[in-house]
Amino acid sequence: MQPAPHAAFQTPDAVDKYAEGPRRNVPGYLSLLPMTRLLIEERVAGQGRILVVGAGGGLELEDYARAHPGWQFDGVDPSGPMLELAAQRLSPFSSRIALHQGYVQDAPQGPFDAATCLLTCHFVPREQRLPMLREIRCRLKPGAPFVVAHLSAEAEQKRRDIWMSRYAAFLTASGSSPEQAQATREKVERELTILSPEEDEGILREAGFHDVQLFYVGFAFRGWVAYA
Repeated sequence: MQPAPHAAFQTPDAVDKYAEGPRRNVPGYLSLLPMTRLLIEERVAGQGRILVVGAGGGLELEDYARAHPGWQFDGVDPSGPMLELAAQRLSPFSSRIALHQGYVQDAPQGPFDAATCLLTCHFVPREQRLPMLREIRCRLKPGAPFVVAHLSAEAEQKRRDIWMSRYAAFLTASGSSPEQAQATREKVERELTILSPEEDEGILREAGFHDVQLFYVGFAFRGWVAYA
């Protein structure tokens, strides 16, 4: 059984405000996109086919497509409203981008030269995380890079509290009121699936990826590159 699309991506107001969210709420987001591209470029030359999991909104697809006219893309996302937003944003590149509503198993089989999954895994329940990553892995060519980033914090509660407090402080520094920042922190901890970095890396290896490398840390967010 697959999880339903997260409620945050179903309301018109949330969809309309999506584009400003990652830039304001994710430490280092504006550097995360070019870092992701650079990691893909190490293995993908002028031509390539890229799978983007959690493509709704289209921010990373826009970045990749603008930088690489020789890349073709398949983006998958369970939220219809978010895919509509992505289609609007990506209209200049529509000949190179196919959008699919659903989950990873609804994406084409590939094989793909690379895949990304940014700010998505923390919406996936723990029991669905490994099957999802296996579906991504089986769609990649041998040696293809997979770049993934999401919320990931220490399992030990005291240390996790410290990092989540720092995340709330970042939200306040980005313009939220202290009360809004605390409410966001509580909502994140209540509704999202936040594994420890050790668990995240272990699941990547169990899914069949190798050479798992940490490349990004932004307070409670972490990102890895791994290879099929």
